[in-house]
Order: sequence, then C-alpha cells, then structure tokens
Amino acid sequence: MTAPFRFPRFFVTSPSPCPYLPGRQERKVFTELSGPHAAELNDALGRIGFRRSQAVAYRPSCAGCTACQSVRVVANEFHANATQRRVLRRNADLDVRACRPWATDEQYDLLRRYLAVRHPGGGMANMDEGDYADMVEQSPVTSFVIEYREPAPAGGKGQLVGACLTDRQADGLSMIYSFFDPDHAERHGLGNFIIMDHILRARAVGLPYIYLGYWVKGSRSMAYKTRYRPIEVLGPHGWRLMPEDEEAPARRIREDQLA
Repeated sequence: MTAPFRFPRFFVTSPSPCPYLPGRQERKVFTELSGPHAAELNDALGRIGFRRSQAVAYRPSCAGCTACQSVRVVANEFHANATQRRVLRRNADLDVRACRPWATDEQYDLLRRYLAVRHPGGGMANMDEGDYADMVEQSPVTSFVIEYREPAPAGGKGQLVGACLTDRQADGLSMIYSFFDPDHAERHGLGNFIIMDHILRARAVGLPYIYLGYWVKGSRSMAYKTRYRPIEVLGPHGWRLMPEDEEAPARRIREDQLA
C-alpha cells in the first residue's frame, strides 16, 4: 500500500544580514524533505521557487523585499551566442560523467580552491570535509555529481577541473552547486561550459528546464545567469520570459570572466 501524502509543515528562519543587498535582512521559509513522497514534494516546490539543500527545501521570505527571483533556462529554445559557442568548442574534449552523489577528496580539494579565488569570505568559506560530504550525500531525491575531467591518459583518470551537484526533477535539471578550477590556464569559461552542458543534457532527455536558483537584479555576482536565453523568471503571476534587455551588461565581458 502506498503511504499517504502528508502536507508539509513550513518554518521561518530568524532574520540575518542579506548576502546580496547591503543593509537588508534575509529570512527564509523552509520545510523538510522526507518520506516516500520527498521527490514529488521537491518537484512541486521547485516549480514555485524553492531550492533544495540536503533534506530541506527553502525559499526567501524577506519582509518588504522580493529581490531574489527564481530563474530557469528553456532548454529546447536555447541558442548559444558566438562567445558561448567558442567556449563549447574549447572544452568539447573534456570527459564528462554523471556520478553517484558521493563526496571525494578530489572534489573537496577543487571546491576549496574555487572558493578561495571566487568567493573568499563567503558563506561556504569555512566548509570542512564533513560539511561537503553532507551537502553531496544527504539527498532524498535523485541526485548526481557531474564531473568534468581533462582527457584521460592511457589507463588513467584525467584531472578533475569542474563538478556540479545536480538534481533531476520531473521537469528539468536543478543545478544545486557548481565549482571549477579558477586558475586553469587553458580552460577559460569552465563555469559557462558546465551550465551549457546541463542545458544540452536536459534537451537530450526531453527535460524542458534548467533551474539556476535565484537571481537578484543589479547583483554583479548573479548577472551571469541572464546570459542563457531564453530564460524565465518567477514572479507574482507565475513564470514569464525575461526581456532581452533586462540585466544587459554595461560593458563587454571577457571570456575569462564568464562564471
């Protein structure tokens, strides 16, 4: 007999300093993902703007502020621009594999190097091996770690240059967290490549969307998410296409700055 569906209980965190907008307070609403219907609940919540972290689904619930908006790429309609096509060609030789969600020392070492360069002093800066293992392995839904490696030498394994913890949802792939070698001399645009690889993967198996998490208009660290068109943003009236001129960069961005 199938276990009956239980409506989730939601909780709200205490206010804390907003990491994106100075002078504002952040608050989240969350619920536990557990039991035989955890995947279905995660799918439903994902469609209304929730994100997964381990066995919890959460979304911003800040008093008087709706700056954080969920965004998703429409996979079948995505067309790479000239810069993105160059990044795809440059990294086409990478060995890409979907691995079971199991943390490794190699992944953790790459994450530490990535955080030290791209997000020094950020919220994940003090993540230790146990924290990383919890992030990867505590998943009540279908998850993978997509690994990106240099071409393997004969009889060996190529160097790990990128990884992404990814959930497969009913209507798309949700990129929970990606990281890559920030100092690779010949692999500019690795973050860009990882996102486009997910778009192509979703398209190949008939999944319509790539969920990229939250976007804050005017936030420099999140502007890269608007480079993948068409992209939809979740508002009070549901998902809508983001206008082409929204979050247009003020200057040309070099390829080696692509996230």
